[in-house]
Amino acid sequence: MRVSQLFGETLRHPPAETDIASHQLLLQAGYVRQLATGIFSYLPLAWRAVRKIEQILREEMNAIGGQELNLPVVHPAELWQRSGRWETIDETMVRFRDRRGHPMLLAMTHEEVVAELAASEIRSYRQLPQLVYQIQTKFRDEPRARGGLIRVREFLMKDSYSLDKDEAGLQKQYIAHYNAYFRIGARVGLSLLAVGSDVGMMGGKLAHEFMYLTDIGEDTLVVCEQCGYAANQEVATFRKVRANTDPPRPLERVATPGTTTIESLAAYLGIPTSSTAKAVFFMGTFPPTEGESAEGGFVQKLVVALVRGDMETNQTLVKNSTHAIALRPAHPEEILEAGMVPGYASPVGIPPGKALVIADDLLVEETNLVAGANEEGYHLRNVCCGRDFQPDIVANIAQAGEGALCIRCGAPLALKRGVEVGNIFQLGTRYSIALQAFYTDEDGNQKPIVMGSYGIGVGRLLACVAEAYRDEKGLMWPISVAPYALNLIGLCRTPENIAKTESLYAALQQAEVETLYDDREVSPGVKFADADLRGMPLQIVISERSLQQGGVELRRRDGTVKEIVPLADAPTLARQQVDAMQAALRNTADAAPKWPTEEQP
Repeated sequence: MRVSQLFGETLRHPPAETDIASHQLLLQAGYVRQLATGIFSYLPLAWRAVRKIEQILREEMNAIGGQELNLPVVHPAELWQRSGRWETIDETMVRFRDRRGHPMLLAMTHEEVVAELAASEIRSYRQLPQLVYQIQTKFRDEPRARGGLIRVREFLMKDSYSLDKDEAGLQKQYIAHYNAYFRIGARVGLSLLAVGSDVGMMGGKLAHEFMYLTDIGEDTLVVCEQCGYAANQEVATFRKVRANTDPPRPLERVATPGTTTIESLAAYLGIPTSSTAKAVFFMGTFPPTEGESAEGGFVQKLVVALVRGDMETNQTLVKNSTHAIALRPAHPEEILEAGMVPGYASPVGIPPGKALVIADDLLVEETNLVAGANEEGYHLRNVCCGRDFQPDIVANIAQAGEGALCIRCGAPLALKRGVEVGNIFQLGTRYSIALQAFYTDEDGNQKPIVMGSYGIGVGRLLACVAEAYRDEKGLMWPISVAPYALNLIGLCRTPENIAKTESLYAALQQAEVETLYDDREVSPGVKFADADLRGMPLQIVISERSLQQGGVELRRRDGTVKEIVPLADAPTLARQQVDAMQAALRNTADAAPKWPTEEQP
């Protein structure tokens, strides 16, 4: 490809509204352009890189038995109503009506469609297992699109779906994807970390996220450097140690003016924060129980979440433990309506049924805590769960923080930031039962198909590679993702030497070295700057000076190779460099982490 014909210009300066390096460089180097918030056009260079990633995905999915198909991006609401997700997913899912008035949606994912297909195509256990996948556009109306391709609304995703007759089959396919995702990461040059995660809107019983560790990440990960435990902070557990073990003492009302925070309360009373009880208030959306009236099909309830004062509440664990469809912070008037006073609130003494009270499993073991008296300027000493109030639910709802003790080995935990590039879910039979996807087993019995779901964001993967492979001059693509393997920089001015450059370009193509040839009539400085900005892994510079020195300058963008080589040998040597870089990535993929044999990660 000649740069003079390339569609997409480089920019001398990154756009002012960008704050993440990968976003800046992809725009500046002419890879992507933003059409609207969270919606991007992929220009030819980016699309070539995307196609390279897609090929890796296809190879790895095919290697574990996948069959590629293509599913509709527009779904009838009826499928999602049958699964229950039509009502439970918020405005992130785009709903609309067609010209006939039928409710429809833009696909966020395809569990329902695959289950519907399984119901029509699978009859017997002899047809299982199956694994199907696609690489297709999805749309989610994200409220916080940011970071260029890191969080978008329209995106490409590889989503695969396993169909099995039992849990053992699901586990086998789950492990195959776990291993394949590490291979995919290694093949694009990324070191990934698998962490336990929340099943979220997918449902099921087990999920993992594959994270690229970076300070720009939105996810907080809890990691033990000693034993390897890793989980998203949303679901991370940790070892809890009691701080208050004295026998229960009588309840005592004390004046505590101006102490509306745990820190100010502890300082005023001269006690550690671990001797207090922290109440956090949410308004939860719940499906109605029998006899409950439900406006819009749902019930709103005040949720009081209690943890020890030196800990934080994990909203995801609260949501999962209460089986809420959604949670939001409660407003002061909603807390007052339940008989509690913001800043001095607790469930002690409130009328039954005013709130759903959930207490952390450590808090119920603690004694003699300080909690709100539900009276402005007052708290209660010596509050004991079970004696002074009775929680509706006891569960693990405390958030694992920096320095908390590892649930496995007891070592201090560390917090890291990461970007989720892939996820895998054990769905079980949720969708197959809802969509009537059954098979006949060996004994003639009807059983639901056991499903798994597995996704990787293609654009996000590209952005993470761009984030990982860059320097102050621009991008530095690994060979497996680079749009072209080599950037040929022609600086010759005489007709004779320009002809040599053209011959070299033809010879590189003959050697199957994908080449971007800068044939423009611009200054050498512009050509060098653009070559470094675009980031092809190899560069060849041909000029009158290099020819006088014996040939052409062959160099790697990362600076590890820089030498004058004979003109006639340049295509062969470039091919050898490409092969060496590809072999290094293959070796890394072969040594990629695998599912642990001793225990689940």
